[in-house]
Amino acid sequence: MLNNKVYDILKWIAIIVLPALATLIKVVFAAWNLPYADPIATTVTAVATFLGAILMVSSVQYKKDIQ
Repeated sequence: MLNNKVYDILKWIAIIVLPALATLIKVVFAAWNLPYADPIATTVTAVATFLGAILMVSSVQYKKDIQ
């Protein structure tokens, strides 16, 4: 089980940091004509989605357990 601080940090990463990073990669790589912008941004987005889903399952399970 995760303590509240770890959960909050992971949630912040999944909701704010990773989507912002994917956007940054997509825009900056395109501006500088750097390769692999799409696959990298897609991978970062996939990780964010996976992390968000796992955290949601954890949250639902936690709420079930305390009731």
